Amino acid sequence: METTLRTINQIIACLFFICYAYQFIYIPVALFKKRKPLPTAAPHRYAVLIAARNEQTVIGDLLDSLNRQSYDMSLVKTFVIADNCSDATSYVARQKGAVVYERFDRQYVGKGYALQALLEHIREDYPEGFDAYLVFDADNLLAPDFIERMNEIFAAGNEIITCYRNSKNYGSNWISAGYALWFLRESRYLNGARSALGSSCAVSGTGFLFSQRILEKTGGWHFHLLVEDIQFSIHHILQGERIAICEDAVIYDEQPTDFRQSCRQRLRWAKGYLQVFQRYGGRLIYGTLRGSWSCFDMTMAIMPDIVLTSVSLLVN
Repeated sequence: METTLRTINQIIACLFFICYAYQFIYIPVALFKKRKPLPTAAPHRYAVLIAARNEQTVIGDLLDSLNRQSYDMSLVKTFVIADNCSDATSYVARQKGAVVYERFDRQYVGKGYALQALLEHIREDYPEGFDAYLVFDADNLLAPDFIERMNEIFAAGNEIITCYRNSKNYGSNWISAGYALWFLRESRYLNGARSALGSSCAVSGTGFLFSQRILEKTGGWHFHLLVEDIQFSIHHILQGERIAICEDAVIYDEQPTDFRQSCRQRLRWAKGYLQVFQRYGGRLIYGTLRGSWSCFDMTMAIMPDIVLTSVSLLVN
């Protein structure tokens, strides 16, 4: 029995290596890539989208960091959807100058549904639309030049852009530090390398941009799985869109510090990855077989890890 178990574990370890060995190539690509100088960026009109649920203690800090941007804020309109709130989130957001809509729906719950409702309100009240939309979580903070840096990449022709998701509480404990190191790796050694190779990046939950054309092509926000950011990314990759990264645009995000909270979050992510693969797996594999590196990369990102880990836990 012990010999059999050891053999199975060795097979799983080999499969892990085979699935993810290609990412070793990303390391030298990220280390030695050269950035091309960007031309002077023309200004664009942006709508900021924030879905908030009982976030009265933090949303004011986010809106303050928006108001301190080096970008011309007369070109930026901030919208908050107060989603099933029972606190003063709406009041705080309005006091800080945001346009606030309130939503009370106990049946369709979650960030995806809140963003869908917010974009429907904007379409009705601002029919002329905006050049692009920026999505943030209520507990984020923005570097002072965030929008300015994102505008440079948008003006260069990129219509979906992610950023560097840094941590507000790196030094709290080993759990928050681990999250921060992961997001650093994701920004530079995954998305940064993907961008350098001309492949597509993946959106990471918050701090991302999409253009008016992308919104119209999608017909609104229709991403409601547990990992709506990955669903959003894979949907557009399968549509032939390329997601870029602006590594110089930095947001600061609150990371878990409690081990149980971290486990619950990661279990939710794992379930979400399975949902995404169930919906898009066939098309991802088909795209891979047709030579799409981005499809292969996204397949490896969402599927083998959770499956092999689950098999390992079950067997052991």
